[in-house]
Amino acid sequence: MLGNGAAPRSVSRAAALREAAVSEEMGVAARAVEAAAADETADLGPFFGLPSRVQDLLRRLRGIDTLYDWQHACLNLDCVRQRRNLIFSLPTSGGKTLVAEILLLREILRRRRDGLFILPYVSLVQEKVRGLAALGLELDFLVEEYAGSRGRFPPLRRRGRRSLYVATIEKAHSLVEALLEAGRLQELGLLVVDELHMLGDGSRGALIETTLAKVQYVSKSTQIIGMSATLGNIGDLQVFLRAEHFSSDFRPVELKEFVKLGDSVYQVDPTEESGLSFSRQLSFKYSSSMQKADPDHVVALVTEVVPSHSCLVFCPTKKNCENVAQMICSYLKEEFLQHRREEKAELLRQLRAGGQGWVCPVLRRTVPFGLAYHHSGLTSEERRLVEEAYSAGVLCLLACTSTLAAGVNLPARRVILRSPYVASEFLKRTQYKQMVGRAGRAGIDSVGESILILQDRDRDKVKTLLCAPVENCYSQLMHGDGKGLLSLILSLIGLKVGTSLQQLQDFLSGTLLFVQRQQLCADTDLQEALQSSVRLLQEQRLVCAADGATLQVTQLGRATFKGSVDVSHSAVLYGDLSRGLDGLLLSSYLHLLYLVTPYELLAQCRPDWMVYLRQVTSLSPAEQRMFAAVGIPESFVPRKAAGQTVKKSVPVQPVLRMYLALVLLALLKDPDLVAVSDRFQLSRGFVQTLLSSAAAFCSCVLRFAQELEEFWPFRTLLSELTRRLSYCVKAELIPLMEVAGVLESRARQLYSAGYTSLTHLANADPAHLCRSLTHLYRKQAEQMVASAKMLLSEKAAALQEEVDNLLSPPSDLPPPPPPL
Repeated sequence: MLGNGAAPRSVSRAAALREAAVSEEMGVAARAVEAAAADETADLGPFFGLPSRVQDLLRRLRGIDTLYDWQHACLNLDCVRQRRNLIFSLPTSGGKTLVAEILLLREILRRRRDGLFILPYVSLVQEKVRGLAALGLELDFLVEEYAGSRGRFPPLRRRGRRSLYVATIEKAHSLVEALLEAGRLQELGLLVVDELHMLGDGSRGALIETTLAKVQYVSKSTQIIGMSATLGNIGDLQVFLRAEHFSSDFRPVELKEFVKLGDSVYQVDPTEESGLSFSRQLSFKYSSSMQKADPDHVVALVTEVVPSHSCLVFCPTKKNCENVAQMICSYLKEEFLQHRREEKAELLRQLRAGGQGWVCPVLRRTVPFGLAYHHSGLTSEERRLVEEAYSAGVLCLLACTSTLAAGVNLPARRVILRSPYVASEFLKRTQYKQMVGRAGRAGIDSVGESILILQDRDRDKVKTLLCAPVENCYSQLMHGDGKGLLSLILSLIGLKVGTSLQQLQDFLSGTLLFVQRQQLCADTDLQEALQSSVRLLQEQRLVCAADGATLQVTQLGRATFKGSVDVSHSAVLYGDLSRGLDGLLLSSYLHLLYLVTPYELLAQCRPDWMVYLRQVTSLSPAEQRMFAAVGIPESFVPRKAAGQTVKKSVPVQPVLRMYLALVLLALLKDPDLVAVSDRFQLSRGFVQTLLSSAAAFCSCVLRFAQELEEFWPFRTLLSELTRRLSYCVKAELIPLMEVAGVLESRARQLYSAGYTSLTHLANADPAHLCRSLTHLYRKQAEQMVASAKMLLSEKAAALQEEVDNLLSPPSDLPPPPPPL
């Protein structure tokens, strides 16, 4: 087996006996914690301070026999032993995540404190929850998912067990605020941020900075670990996090970078003046018609590696992904159809089942050749099936957009960059490194290759791209007219972390914005920006000065930060909910759906007016009256559908929100995502994004309403709607879909096979599951069962906590009267 990339193997009887013999080490280590309380750096176990059982579990569950040298060095750093903050950066696939997991395990098992693992995407959170569930069950800690509409605020206080929270950026921010408000932030011993470079990524970067700054300011005992493959101005980040830096250029598989210009391939060579050295000529024979269809020789580059090896082709647009996959199929030989034919036929059957009998025509054409496309236009179910088939080698090539490089762990023998552009924007160094970093599969390939297809006009730009340092990472608190700073100040006042200008200024001195104030606040002083933000919050009636000096949030301000509602949307949401109270339509979900349609998605909405008109005319008279109630004249949609000019000015936002609300209503009536997307002329992926975003926003609006007494009717209504939107399936499937990664198609399979409850799935035999369900691999079955067990354990622990709280005597129990 080859280090971290090795495949899992079965456990021998000797290993099983050894595991039983050392099972008591956990208790020994726990007792040693108390004995070593005065010495935090004491080594409490043979595996980096952990009992050897952890090492055995990593070997059995992950196939990891040994750690890389850099991992040993990093885990033995003085700053790690002494729990100081650390940033470490390595190339993609270097094994960073394993180091983070070991540190989290050490925090949970040794120091008996909770851990928080922040990941950028819901799919990555769910993948990590599935991967850690088995470890949690074996080592008796909880793995809790905070993504989408999932997560409890504040989390339950556990008496006997610790928790590892795995969260998206947005949910991690809400979780930290909830713990801070409850006075429990010290329970969080270690916070790990993956993809730390996303600090420079717009509003999400502002959220990361806000979360880290609050943790540093309030909890001096919480250690912060940041990880990234691409970091530019590391010095600024070190100052912000008061962290040490560890870096290495180690890759488990050598990466060779190439550029193709014409029919010549050049290797990237920094020692050459041009940055390139000639490697070879392409020898693939092209006919004139083929040359016209494939002028960039993608087929030649692909057929050098597939089907025996895997290949990723990164394309600049979603449409180009589909076109490239189909074009390659047109020139593949018959032998590609025979390679793993039955498994590809099974994949198509699964895609058809997930699509209620419908399969995307492009996938129907490409999958028999072992090819597929991968972008946000696919549904979650389609993406899961495509990713699983690619990981298993059933598919040998994916034509994908750049988001796959950051969102999914799918390496390849060869990575081809179809163009140095993402849409119309030239590639950034960070994006390039992420994409080429997917080349080389540890434990499988001895080398990984990347090939950037280049046109002569871009030669100079590409030379700069290949030689330039990684872009610098800048604070995003001033992004979008300072919305991040406004939200930060509002929450600081609401949480009573800062109730005066001086306290707020003290807090800001611990932000990345303060470190970079010379570059980012050249036109204005940071103190002026703070004062201006406070004045704006007061004008929006989110903040007031109680005694002329002490700042406090208004009820609306409290609802805004508690609901994680964008400051710029707070007044609009309040107005929508207030008007809703005057004539709330309860004969249909339409009115409630309108109220929870996310504002952020309106920019992506381009209504088909004829479709809009058909949907409006199919509504009941009561539903149609809603249009006038939200400011849309009765004649507006018919006039737009007829191509007529609308003289009266009509606000755009209600029109777009109502269109998306109609999409959501159609989904609640019939959760056939393919049929609904076809009816509204929207991509399947967008419709699913709308559904998941609406579920998340619905939970935000619910928390918003809970803070304002006048909105009491919405509390019960939105609680049920959040549940409906989160799953959007028949009621009997919902318990199964609570398991991380179980989507509708898989839930239907499980239910049909007799696994009708969470308890059934938690007690299932993975081998039996594989036989009962089609297209399910053993590792996936094991992770599914472990996730179900973890979820069941979490629910049982919550109930037990409730029982304990009910039976415990209250702390403020009046003392007995003195004896007479």
